[in-house]
Amino acid sequence: MSQAVPPAPEPLGAEVFDSHCHLDIMVGERKASSGDAVALAAQASGTGVGKILAEARAVGVTRLVTIGYDLRSSRWGAEVAREHDGVYAGVAIHPNEAHAATPEVLDEIEKLAREPQVRAVGETGLDFFRDWASREDQEASFRAHIEIAKRTGKALVIHDRDAHDDVLRVLADAGAPAVVVFHSYSGDAAMARRCVEAGYFMSFSGPVTYKNAGHLREAAEVAPPELMLVETDAPYLPPTPHRGKPNAPYLIPLTLRCLAEVKGMDADALARAVDANGERVFGAW
Repeated sequence: MSQAVPPAPEPLGAEVFDSHCHLDIMVGERKASSGDAVALAAQASGTGVGKILAEARAVGVTRLVTIGYDLRSSRWGAEVAREHDGVYAGVAIHPNEAHAATPEVLDEIEKLAREPQVRAVGETGLDFFRDWASREDQEASFRAHIEIAKRTGKALVIHDRDAHDDVLRVLADAGAPAVVVFHSYSGDAAMARRCVEAGYFMSFSGPVTYKNAGHLREAAEVAPPELMLVETDAPYLPPTPHRGKPNAPYLIPLTLRCLAEVKGMDADALARAVDANGERVFGAW
């Protein structure tokens, strides 16, 4: 893992935003484990929230959503969103931590979700790649978060790893909230068509730029601009040519330009469409 910080890309000519990142991991609020080389590299850079925002704004990325995955990160994200213009928060218990989604914890998540700077319930969903929590616990937690999103009127941000059919099944069975976002979209074109039919947003991240990810580019072809978002999942999943380095919101232009090429669109036109989608998903900035 190289710790070299990627250079800034050419700025966009239109504003856009990062729909999903983890500021707490980037700045070291959550200390990286010895096995998390990506987080260690990000934290070694000594970057603070103010610097992350300034670097992003310099290339046209004017807002970002920092996403929670447990109670601590959710509380931290909500607090940082109170303190910084252009930062908004999502709050949830990650499916890998579903065993911790007790009624008391979920009550705290719902209280946070009702705060005005918190714009999403997520990331929640199903992860059948790791199975760190039982599938039964994951589905129960997912269903609870769906209800929180509906009660609070906030967007539902979904983590879906090797669980496409089950995620769609639960959404259909439970009744999806008004706004659903598939974070770091990982499905193929066939699944994208199902998302389009249901009106679900697809948020594309760095892997759409990878040579071996043709299925993601095929999905992006299917996704209409009015259902597309762009994200980093920083400090993870950096776009080409920076694999192996820590990701950050200022690298959004690389992913967006790849998507624009796939769509046959001008990059700034796609940026404007994605930015407009931000208000549809997360509310007025």
